[in-house]
Amino acid sequence: MWIKGARILDPASGLDSPGDLLIEKGHIAGIYPGGHNDAHQQNAIDARGLWALPGLVDMHVHLRDPGYEYKEDLYSGSLAAAAGGVTTVLAMANTNPVNDNASVTQYIVERVKDIGLIRVLPAGAVTKGLLGKELSEMGLMKIAGIVAVSDDGRPIESASTMRRALEYAATFRLPLIVHCQDLSLSGKGVMHEGALSSSLGLPGIPRLAEDVMVARDLTICEDLKIPLHITHVSSRNSLAIIRHARERGVPVTCDVTPHNLLLTETRVAEYDTNAKMYPPLREESDRMALIHGLSAGIIDCIASDHAPHAYDEKDLDFDLAPFGTIGLQTLLPALLKLHYDHKLDLLKLIAAATVNPARILGVEAGTLTVGGPADIALVNPEAVWTLTEDIIRSKSKNSAFLGMQFKGRVAYTVCQGRIVYQG
Repeated sequence: MWIKGARILDPASGLDSPGDLLIEKGHIAGIYPGGHNDAHQQNAIDARGLWALPGLVDMHVHLRDPGYEYKEDLYSGSLAAAAGGVTTVLAMANTNPVNDNASVTQYIVERVKDIGLIRVLPAGAVTKGLLGKELSEMGLMKIAGIVAVSDDGRPIESASTMRRALEYAATFRLPLIVHCQDLSLSGKGVMHEGALSSSLGLPGIPRLAEDVMVARDLTICEDLKIPLHITHVSSRNSLAIIRHARERGVPVTCDVTPHNLLLTETRVAEYDTNAKMYPPLREESDRMALIHGLSAGIIDCIASDHAPHAYDEKDLDFDLAPFGTIGLQTLLPALLKLHYDHKLDLLKLIAAATVNPARILGVEAGTLTVGGPADIALVNPEAVWTLTEDIIRSKSKNSAFLGMQFKGRVAYTVCQGRIVYQG
C-alpha cells in the first residue's frame, strides 16, 4: 500500500516534508520525501492535503476490561483509539480482578490478539489489589506481557513501600508510573480548592496534596537514582519541583492530560460531572504553567487518562459522581488545538504523544522508520468539527470536551499496515 502526497511529520527524525510512504507486510518499506514516481496508484491512499504522523502512543488509558465492561471493553476502547489516530495504548491495572498477576495479564494479551485492531500494552499493578502494601508479581507479569507498573489513581502512601517498589521494578526493567496524592490532604475533595470551590459549596483538593507527594517521591528517586515517571501533573508547584529535580540530574519524567492543558476549574461552575476528574481542573495560572512546561521540555508526554463511566454513574450530584473523563478520540485534536491556539511547536507536540512515551515505555512505536511498524495517523488539518455524543466510539460518553470545537480530524488510521479506521 502507498500513501501518496501527505505532509510527513516525524519528530523522531525531524522530518517535515511532503512525500510518499510505502507499506509492505505491516512495516514501512520506504519513506520518500518529495514523492516517488513508481508508486502504484491502484493501491494507494490519496493523502494530498493530509498530514501523516506516527500512530499516537497513549500511555495512560483505562479500558475497564476485565470486570467493568459496561463502561468500556477492549474492543470498544480499541475502536475509540483507532478513531483518534491512537495505535498503541497502555492499559491501567485497575480492573476487576486487578491486573496484579500473570493470569489477568494473559487474558488481556490474548483478548487483544483476537480483536486485532490496535496495540494494547498492559500495565501491571505495583501492589497487590492496588492496596499499597504487598508488592505484586512483577517478574511473572512481565513474562506474560506487561511493559510498566502503576497503581494508577491510588498513591503508594508508604515511603518504604515506594522505595522497595522502585528497586523491585528496576530489576525487571519496568518503568514505574506513579500517581502523586497525599490522601490526608485531599480528603473528600471533589474539585480544585479555591474561591470557586467555596462559592459552589464543594469540598476542595489543594495543590499541596499533589505537591507534597511529588516532593517525597522525587526524594526517593534521587536517592536511588532509579527512573520514575509521574503521571497527570496538574499543579504549577509540582511542575517547579520536577524542574528543580531535573536540574539536579534526578531521572524523572512526567506527563500531563489534554484537559488540564485546555480547561480550568471554571468548567465545574455548572456542576457538570464530566468535568470532575483527578487531579482536578485547576486555575488558569496552573494551566499556563503546564503549557509553558510542555513548550520548555519539562513535561515529556501528553496522555489522555481515558476514564470511561456509564451515564447513570455520572448522572449524580457532583460530590457523589466518580472521577474521570474520556479522552482517546480527542487526544490528537487537543494537540492540534494547542498548536493552533498557543502556537506550540507542532513536532514537539506530536513527540509528546508518540516517540516520547514509546521511549519511556521501551516499546517500538511512535516513529516513522523504514523497517519499523506501519502505525500511521492521517489527519485532515483543516477539518473543523464539534465533539458530540454521536461521534464518540467509546461505550461511555463522559467527555469534558463535549460541545468544544476542534480543528483537525483523523481521516485514516493505519496499524501494523492495516487500515483500522477511515473517517
